Amino acid sequence: MIFVTVGSQLPFDRLIQTVDHWHAENKSITVFAQIGISNYAPQHIDFCQTMTPDIYHDYLQKANLVIAHAGMGTIISALEFGKTLILMPRLASQGEHRNDHQLATAKRFSDYFTNIIFAYNEKELVDILKNLPEKVMYDKLEILTDSNLLNKIQLFIKESF
Repeated sequence: MIFVTVGSQLPFDRLIQTVDHWHAENKSITVFAQIGISNYAPQHIDFCQTMTPDIYHDYLQKANLVIAHAGMGTIISALEFGKTLILMPRLASQGEHRNDHQLATAKRFSDYFTNIIFAYNEKELVDILKNLPEKVMYDKLEILTDSNLLNKIQLFIKESF
């Protein structure tokens, strides 16, 4: 199952539309999305606008793959569960955020985590989804141990500030 999340603060229609259109041609894979208060209603994926933290963590735990914005809360939560992540940063130039801090986060994290894949636009996201091995789509992966995750996050924070 693929879990798509835009976090709790802002919608991210560009991400949701891209996954929704991709899923129209890939119905064999279960996709569920948390879309926020969005202007776009998906036609091909199941979704909700918001969810409680418990339900959010249930979906994260069940997911084989997480597709999300490059928000720190989402990244840390998904890494805690050892999930492969595809992140597409929100862009200020698209009116998706007030600045490009998610782009900076993506570039910084790409140096530290091999289970985080970055898509910087819609075409890259679709290309990544088309080329992911079935193992990522269907099997649960054990990527990082808890202590390894903690060490990497501490190093990331230390070097960032």
